[in-house]
Amino acid sequence: MHPPVTRHGPPGGARRPFRLLIVEDEKRLALSLAKGLMAEGYAVDVVHDGREGLRRATEDGYDLIVLDIMLPGMNGYRVCGALRAAGHEVPVLMLTAKDGEYDEAEGLDTGADDYLTKPFSYVVLVARVKALLRRHGRSAPPLLRVGALSIDQGARRVERDGTEVALPAKEFAVLEQLALRAGEVVSKAEILEHVWDFAYEGDVNIIEVYVSALRRKLGAGHIVTVRGAGYRLVAGE
Repeated sequence: MHPPVTRHGPPGGARRPFRLLIVEDEKRLALSLAKGLMAEGYAVDVVHDGREGLRRATEDGYDLIVLDIMLPGMNGYRVCGALRAAGHEVPVLMLTAKDGEYDEAEGLDTGADDYLTKPFSYVVLVARVKALLRRHGRSAPPLLRVGALSIDQGARRVERDGTEVALPAKEFAVLEQLALRAGEVVSKAEILEHVWDFAYEGDVNIIEVYVSALRRKLGAGHIVTVRGAGYRLVAGE
């Protein structure tokens, strides 16, 4: 069973948020990185195998790949080399537990854009990610507007009729998923897949709790329940 894949369909031609792929076989590290980067406003997918990482990277439109070198199936050098040989120019930030000039040179020779040796500071990783995105001309995440609602993905800020509405991280993430597909029905399973981590084994009905909280804060008319299917974010009254 493959890890969940984020698939966004932004309304109105708005630019989608940055999509990052983490290819890392240390599952706890991968999950930690994914949670942190999602908190920064990125859409993040995680895989733990080199071959699966290569498949995802070639089939999906990622803005950046965080790629470990020591991977099962196919190591990071080969994954990066195969991407470049196929003409893919997506920025690649390589991670490795090794340390030495030869390893760094080999990684860069295969087409990696930057290199980070474990253990590393999370702050440094985020700075490298942002720098690579800027270097490759990726613009900031969009400001989503749905009726009176304004959702700033970069600042993690929500306004209703120009007044800020304070939302905890999980409530913001649920609203963001609905806003990215405004007007479409988004199922509970899809929200759970994108907002909670892939190891979550709780009740899918937890989504109802967060939707109820959003309705109280934003107004009941913005989130419509489509019985048996999910929720739809609309302009409201």
